Amino acid sequence: MNFKNNCKVLFQGDSITDGNRTRDNDPNHFLGHGYAYIIAAKLGADEPEKNYEFFNRGVSGNRIIDLYGRWQEDTLNLNPDILSILVGVNDIVWELNIKAGISAEKYEKIYKLLIDETREKNPEVVIVICEPFILPVKGVKDNWNYWCEEIKKRQIAAMSIAKEYNCIFVPLQDEFNNACKRNEPEYWIWDGVHPTAAGHELIARKWIETINKSLK
Repeated sequence: MNFKNNCKVLFQGDSITDGNRTRDNDPNHFLGHGYAYIIAAKLGADEPEKNYEFFNRGVSGNRIIDLYGRWQEDTLNLNPDILSILVGVNDIVWELNIKAGISAEKYEKIYKLLIDETREKNPEVVIVICEPFILPVKGVKDNWNYWCEEIKKRQIAAMSIAKEYNCIFVPLQDEFNNACKRNEPEYWIWDGVHPTAAGHELIARKWIETINKSLK
């Protein structure tokens, strides 16, 4: 991995990133049990001489606006060298459940604010934007047309922002779609939103592959 020595890598997002992490410095648990842990484990074991630092500040239930509310404390104050963001599904979930979602237009606007403020703090930061994703399982399947329409808007916005701001874009929807040719959607994402262990491994593999290609 073409990261500098002592590189600080921060994962931001919602429950998919949170991975039931602890809120302490216990190195056995503070990265959670999702893709962030897998990435940190692989890179840390492969390149121990580089002394990477990994941080997870994903918070379950967060919408893009919730990230913005804690951005100073949980991102800017940490001043990462690599910032990876995965967010979007709760902007839809909250609308379905309690009419408190975030529109795709506002999602894009706030996302840009996050990047603007991060680049203002550290112009050299490498920002990784992960594509939000879904599969037709349980409640997502029950509202499939709505989910497809809304997630697509946010996927387009995320890709557009990555291009405009020269961020690294990690495409994930196709990864999950292609994986479903090998096993059922439930095998990869148990409720249509939250990945299984195998699903988190897919994210981690694609993340590493994409960053390796982008930072050559």
